[in-house]
Amino acid sequence: MKHLLPLLCFLLLLTSPLRAQKQYVREQQTWVGVFNQTRFSPRWGTWTDLQLRLHDHYVRDLAQGLTRVGLTYYLTDDVRLTAGYAYVHHFPEGTRTISQAEHRPWQQVQWFTKFPQARLMQWVRLDERFRRTIQNNERTDDFNFNYRARYNAALFLPLTNKGFTPGGLQFLLNNEVMMNFGQEIRLNYFDQNRLFAGLVYQLNPHAQLHGGYMHLFQQLPAGSTYRNQHTIRVFYFHNFDLRPTPPPAPTTPTSAP
Repeated sequence: MKHLLPLLCFLLLLTSPLRAQKQYVREQQTWVGVFNQTRFSPRWGTWTDLQLRLHDHYVRDLAQGLTRVGLTYYLTDDVRLTAGYAYVHHFPEGTRTISQAEHRPWQQVQWFTKFPQARLMQWVRLDERFRRTIQNNERTDDFNFNYRARYNAALFLPLTNKGFTPGGLQFLLNNEVMMNFGQEIRLNYFDQNRLFAGLVYQLNPHAQLHGGYMHLFQQLPAGSTYRNQHTIRVFYFHNFDLRPTPPPAPTTPTSAP
């Protein structure tokens, strides 16, 4: 446990100089999502997640919809490699009436660590982002492109005697840092930081319900303006094991946002 808190503190300090900037866009959003990992052989499985993000006093308008799929290779039960594709339909800042499509291939390594009284999930993800450009409040046939690197750490702490078994309640502290790079990135190499704190209810050996508060801090493409976003986040996670004789259900959380 003594190694976990320094790690999470370091992630928060990465964005502390940026918080001194004074030009902010303040928003309130609600994020809901359904996540699934299905394992159909000892080495292979799939990843699917569907997300809907609402904004303007949390629920008035659609901000973004996301569909992500992937193929997973299990190096071990606790180390997984995934590659896939995501389609994002969103309304950029300043053009809320014009939607913008994004095509996003992605690759990821995800790993899990068990402690006597905690579970830690981490991943490193690379996004390749192809976003349709908008000029004069109209969509064009052109796309801009950049890479985005992401590091995510999620710490699960049991709050009841049931721990990670069905009926157990856990506290979740989750932080994700994202950095942009590529020829078209000039002013916003830092993309965003997502800090989440909430509760996890273990519905059954294969399903969890997450709910809580997320603060999103993002540097917008102009470089001089930052998004300061307060977010309600509710996610449902489910895992299938379709192997002929699957082992006992794991006690480690098998997904995270």
